[in-house]
Amino acid sequence: MKKIISRAVVALLAGTVSGAAFAQGGSLSEQDANRQFVVDLGVGAMIKPRYEASDSYLIYPFPLISVGRFFVPGIGQVVDGRRRSGVFFYPSFGFVGSREASDTTDLTGTNKINWALELGLGGGFRGEHWRAFAELRQGFNGHTGQVGQLGFDGILYPGEKWELSIGPRAEFASGNYMDTYFGVSAAEAAASGGRLTAYDPGGTGFKSVGLAARVSYDWNDDVRLHLQGGYERLIGDAADSPIAKIGSEDQFNIGLGVTYRFAFDVFK
Repeated sequence: MKKIISRAVVALLAGTVSGAAFAQGGSLSEQDANRQFVVDLGVGAMIKPRYEASDSYLIYPFPLISVGRFFVPGIGQVVDGRRRSGVFFYPSFGFVGSREASDTTDLTGTNKINWALELGLGGGFRGEHWRAFAELRQGFNGHTGQVGQLGFDGILYPGEKWELSIGPRAEFASGNYMDTYFGVSAAEAAASGGRLTAYDPGGTGFKSVGLAARVSYDWNDDVRLHLQGGYERLIGDAADSPIAKIGSEDQFNIGLGVTYRFAFDVFK
């Protein structure tokens, strides 16, 4: 229990600068629509695998960041929440918790992997009822590889204050990431007592495909509620890893969160 609590604290602290960032959330009031920056910040709780390829689940805090308007001097509004269509960009963040052999008997003999922070950029194009996007992030600390995803969402507005999005996802990772989380060295295999076999995953490639959905509700002009969930199926070298074979290739998550809107100007 102490370890679970400490992990949750680390994840929450990292969440102040990381997490799931998504572009253009909710309608803007007339006053906010004239600001240079409109950002929704919040936090939630999510049920997700204990680690990637795990078949056991824990509740983790997770941050929410929605970029409604974003101003770049000399360029203008690269994200403009007043538009229902067009090109958009947004910061992309990720956090991967530490992994230790003591977490579960499935990891017996494996080396400890420290927590990792991922920083990058996302962008895409959207219409009134759809959006397509791509993200790319660089890892620091626990891994130094590159990760990203491709996605497409259909967007519906069941009511004035409601927004529903759902669509497929495909995640990819570099060789360094794959070696860190799915590789098993000969020494680790020997220390596992026969539970794991030595495995060297290939280079950069897709590691999972899946589906993600989010329902958002505007409580008022500033507060927004979110329910999100998803499913991933590990593929390729990730699915062939002994860690996935002894754990699970199927990964689910569901979470509930709330965000508060901040609107401000920086450049005069």
